[in-house]
Amino acid sequence: MKKKTHFELRFLHISLLIAFLFGASVSVSASGIGHGRLTEAETLYIKQRQLLYYRDEFGDRGENVTVDPSLVFENGRLRSAYIALQAWKQAILSDPLNLTRNWVGSNVCKYKGVFCAPALDNPKIRTVAGIDLNHGDIAGYLPEELGLLVDLALFHINSNRFCGTVPHKFKHLKLLFELDLSNNRFAGKFPAVVLKLPSLKFLDLRFNEFEGTVPRELFDKPLDAIFINHNRFVFDLPDNFGNSPVSVIVLANNKFHGCVPSSLGNMSNLNEIILMNNGFRSCLPPEIGSLKNLTVFDVSFNQLLGPIPDSFGGLISLEQLNVAHNLLSGKIPASICSLPSLQNFTYSYNFFTGEPPACLALRSFDDRRNCIPARPLQRSAGQCKSFLSRPVDCSSFRCKPFVPSLPAPPPPSPPIVPVPSSPPPPVVKPLPPPPPPPPTPSPPPPPPLATTAATSPLATPASTFPATTNLSLLLAATSACSFSTSPSPLPTTTITTSLYRTSTTSSASLCRVLTTPTSTISIASTTDCLLATTVTISPATTSVLFSTSPAITLPAATPCSL
Repeated sequence: MKKKTHFELRFLHISLLIAFLFGASVSVSASGIGHGRLTEAETLYIKQRQLLYYRDEFGDRGENVTVDPSLVFENGRLRSAYIALQAWKQAILSDPLNLTRNWVGSNVCKYKGVFCAPALDNPKIRTVAGIDLNHGDIAGYLPEELGLLVDLALFHINSNRFCGTVPHKFKHLKLLFELDLSNNRFAGKFPAVVLKLPSLKFLDLRFNEFEGTVPRELFDKPLDAIFINHNRFVFDLPDNFGNSPVSVIVLANNKFHGCVPSSLGNMSNLNEIILMNNGFRSCLPPEIGSLKNLTVFDVSFNQLLGPIPDSFGGLISLEQLNVAHNLLSGKIPASICSLPSLQNFTYSYNFFTGEPPACLALRSFDDRRNCIPARPLQRSAGQCKSFLSRPVDCSSFRCKPFVPSLPAPPPPSPPIVPVPSSPPPPVVKPLPPPPPPPPTPSPPPPPPLATTAATSPLATPASTFPATTNLSLLLAATSACSFSTSPSPLPTTTITTSLYRTSTTSSASLCRVLTTPTSTISIASTTDCLLATTVTISPATTSVLFSTSPAITLPAATPCSL
């Protein structure tokens, strides 16, 4: 009876998925479901969502992979990878670009989108180190068998139609460095399994249908980038938000509310933060002004009140500042518009009453719909008088006070082991000094030494360097378009690489590098910033610079140690 139920559920699941992915229900959203009688498409949408939750709860997604005894594998890890990838292939309902067509046979390292590299714990064997199926338009879900890919460092499946939830067995991916699930149709609660990934540095969940709260433990993880924008998360940012060491965090287009936490002032590594289009309602904490590395700050489309703190004049690296569409008031501090790197300042649709002349000299600014005298396109006098007649008390929001982060405690001193006392040495009567020795003639000067050639660094034996290297495990950069080799020299080695960047704004990007064993990744479009190049490292090479054809404008290159 139980088997029959699972079979019927699997058949219904596939039918509903196909209808959802390709039928009329695609246009149905949770926000579009009305309060009256549900249409057939709306009913189908709800059933499909409930079924996916059920299947995830019981961990049964219907895959059954048998390994042909005639298949030969290089090692046991590649055999496990075969099982994982074949289970995933079963879970794919549509692959219009045929990206998984060659996922046949035991040589999984030849599968399209699958990249192998020497295992970190045993460089003599190859394992699956990366998967990149970005922009594949693939429909399906993620099976639990993907947890068998224990050496996986990169998992990129953005811009597809995967749905359901993130497998619980992802917790076995202890080496996972980058997880990109963006622009899919995943649903349910925040995938708490990502909190169990000890090596994770890059998390991208944007443009999905995740909902509910975000666990506060996320902000205690040593991540470099967090993208959870364009979901349905609803909660107040916790007071440990400032513990996060990220350089980029984007929470835009959710339903966060409450205070902008003052603990932001502890995020000394922060380069970009985008909180736009949420429901934050508080004053801007002055502690933000201590972020000397901040380049992008966007809190537009919220309900922020009060003035912009004078401390914002300390944001010496700031390039983009957007506080538009809030309820801010007071005068713009003159120090902000004099910041040396500021290029764009948008403060329209607020209730500001004054701006310094320096703001009007910026390359790009927008001061519309405020209460600034003698400026065009301002609010009416009645609107300004009505709003400004009610003073803002920032303490009324009861935001938690700022607590500066404490430096790590020094390591404990070793315990002092008492030295047992010993009896004093006996007193010895000194003997009279011996007579001085007779003088000896000085030795003749040494003959001149033959000049020896200095040892050249190139004479040093070359260091071992694998033919293919998963550079994402070795590089950590936010705008890396070059890297230097160390130690030098290196033996002649050919490395095929692909470089991509993920833009958050027009002026902000992240670069990540991945090697391919034998071939390059095809360039889908320049808008994806996918670059491919083959680099040859010879014994005389000390640095390698990525190049593109045709040329694509990238941020200034930052060296990264290999």
